[in-house]
Amino acid sequence: MLPKVNSILHIQVNSIDEEEARQEYKSRIADVTEDHISMEVPLHEASGRLKRLYPGDELSIYFITDGGVKNYFSSSVIGFNDDVIRLVQIKKPAAESITKIQRRNFLRVPAEVDIAVRLSDNYQFVAMTDDVGGGGISFVCEGHIPVRNAQAVGCWLLLPFKNGTIEHVPFKSEVVRVKPLETGRQQVMLRFSEIAESDRQKVIRYCFERQFDFRKK
Repeated sequence: MLPKVNSILHIQVNSIDEEEARQEYKSRIADVTEDHISMEVPLHEASGRLKRLYPGDELSIYFITDGGVKNYFSSSVIGFNDDVIRLVQIKKPAAESITKIQRRNFLRVPAEVDIAVRLSDNYQFVAMTDDVGGGGISFVCEGHIPVRNAQAVGCWLLLPFKNGTIEHVPFKSEVVRVKPLETGRQQVMLRFSEIAESDRQKVIRYCFERQFDFRKK
């Protein structure tokens, strides 16, 4: 589903400034044409500050439809319209490029990123993820590491974004399954048990960027 006139867009600007890349802005769609969307100047609700955008700025955007479904897409600023009020024109996404995410059915993508795992105060190790999703992750580690089903573990995930920033995502999780591999290693599947919603959104944003890259190949 494509966004419509009066839909609210939630926007993050892809910036090399890590603090700026975290900020979320809101805007309302004023017009939709065949090739672009015209939206009001984005507003940072907490500060009341309007966000000045420039042609070429890359944006990560989502809008919410019925049932609380979040629809994610990437876009870029292509121009401005100053007829009555200043509007920002962004590239209209193709319908097939929009990723729908529901809380009960989080997107999951193959990804190899660093993860630090704490089994206890005295046992910690670093591994590489196998896939990442908004509801949990899996990673591969050495077979001798004493991981067991239903075990509670603490983790820190390092997520590299396209804008060059790296986000640290802490969370607590439960081991869902431990699968021995033919290589002598093991795959460990985790389900998030405690994660801040802002950190979950970072994971979802990373998954969206990864899926978008896959579709371009």
